[in-house]
Amino acid sequence: MAPVRMIYLALAIWGAVHPMYYFITWFQANTWDIMAMVDAWHVNAATSGLVWDLTIAALALTVWITSEVAVRRNWSALIAIPATFCIGVSCGLPLYLFLRSRPVQ
Repeated sequence: MAPVRMIYLALAIWGAVHPMYYFITWFQANTWDIMAMVDAWHVNAATSGLVWDLTIAALALTVWITSEVAVRRNWSALIAIPATFCIGVSCGLPLYLFLRSRPVQ
């Protein structure tokens, strides 16, 4: 595997594990209610801005993935979309770059 591909894969794994640690820590300290976490994301203008920033980035990534998959026919790359919305952009983007950068056969 090319070294850059391995960096993308490492970043995807890190982007899945590291943020999840904080989410699970929060859930254990508070409740396992997802709406309570959403409320916590909007506790002030700074966190609301960050939530919207990541939401817009996730939507832009989704548009990019779907438009490229339609051209490249790299259907397995679609897995980056649920990774983006279920885990986060920090996982979905490097995962997509990893899947996109595989050698052409």
